[in-house]
Amino acid sequence: MPLTVLGDQDVSRILHSLDRDDILKLQQSLADALHWYSTSSDANDCCSDFQPERTHLKRRDGSTTLFMPASGMTGQGVKVVTISPPDASGLPTLAENLSLSSRESSTSSPRDSIFTVSSTDVSSISSSLPHASSNTSVDDIGSGTDASSVKHGCSSASTIRGSVTLLDGLGNTVGLINAEELTAFRTALASTMLLKKRQSVHDLTVFGAGKQAYWHIRLAMLLRPGEIHHLNVITRNFESARKCVMRLYNPMPNDPNYVNPIGEKYNSKTKTNLLTPMHTEYERLLKEYVRSSNVIFCTTPSTTPLFPPGYLTNPEGRKKGRYIACIGSYKPHMVELHPDILRYAVAPHHEHRHFHKRQKEGGAVIVDTVTGCLKEAGEVIQAKLLPDQVVELGELFMLKRDAEKRMAENGEKMESGCNFQDNSGLKEWLTKGNVIYKSVGLGLMDIVVGNELINKARERSIGTTIDNF
Repeated sequence: MPLTVLGDQDVSRILHSLDRDDILKLQQSLADALHWYSTSSDANDCCSDFQPERTHLKRRDGSTTLFMPASGMTGQGVKVVTISPPDASGLPTLAENLSLSSRESSTSSPRDSIFTVSSTDVSSISSSLPHASSNTSVDDIGSGTDASSVKHGCSSASTIRGSVTLLDGLGNTVGLINAEELTAFRTALASTMLLKKRQSVHDLTVFGAGKQAYWHIRLAMLLRPGEIHHLNVITRNFESARKCVMRLYNPMPNDPNYVNPIGEKYNSKTKTNLLTPMHTEYERLLKEYVRSSNVIFCTTPSTTPLFPPGYLTNPEGRKKGRYIACIGSYKPHMVELHPDILRYAVAPHHEHRHFHKRQKEGGAVIVDTVTGCLKEAGEVIQAKLLPDQVVELGELFMLKRDAEKRMAENGEKMESGCNFQDNSGLKEWLTKGNVIYKSVGLGLMDIVVGNELINKARERSIGTTIDNF
């Protein structure tokens, strides 16, 4: 049985070659697996009964090693990753001094606190920033490395290191994949499942500028081409945000034959704002960006809320329906959204008591795994949500075969990608209302996406193959 080994560059090469149709097919495969995970009996290998809980190993240096075994339709697998202690201070709370730490201020200036890009190419961004680090390579872009670590020769380009081992149904090892890029991609793949059918994605705000943020932005632009008019990236370090945006349009600089599926230049309709807390009007702009957003991605390991709850829970904040995905916090003490926002989302609302415009609430928070989020998601734990106040992502989608059958019966054309359950109230909430998605990660996601990458690698002769392993 051959073994295919994919290094980080191999994984990046495959992922950056995917176009919109490829992403939709991957999302359908992942949606089917998550549906089986959430709803099936023990007759299916994706059932939650066959998904062991992940194990944590705390090391003396403060890092944490995760062992995430999983079972899929085509076999089993395990992901082993070591997470270095992140700088989890997040963005400053508005009651505090809004200046950055001395470590960051050494590489940023007030001039770098906000930058706007509109209808320009990548090279003009680099040349317009006098304080850009000259010794930062494209390989560091979006990797979670800030400018100071590059400047001081830090070799660590990411806080996550590890691999995914894939086995077939007989236990033969068929794949070994670097987990760094894969982890960020599969998380974004799940987060953006609900993005495809949102009524509006005009304004997108992203907290963070690492690989998670990068893949969330990239997949959003692939799934909704030409519809994102404003992209706001909010992070503590301006240089990392600049590199994240640059990588979107030039992800493979060493490949002269590479064709970028999202285009070679900035979309003429997209205006990009980069904001850091050093800006003198940070509080005003933060409120403006959050309030105007149709979609918010939170990708930071913050231990304090990224913005006050009133931005979204007071009458003005409730006028617009938003899709909010939080994937950065993975421990009980970490929190990106204020617990009051989650409490409001699940609280019963009586329409006749409200005289102001207010978007529909679903009465639940969407999660990738109920058991995992109740144990590890800081927002869910601190909001004291009950099991009946969270719903798994897999429960919202129909299996591909069921969707095809329904479309055929109704004489409708089958749509690509995920399809919601046939419920008008559910569809209205998911497409127009306020939706919060919280993810802590599932080994099943790595197995499903990993197997797809192995298949594509073999088709394109990418990576290293060991015969008769």
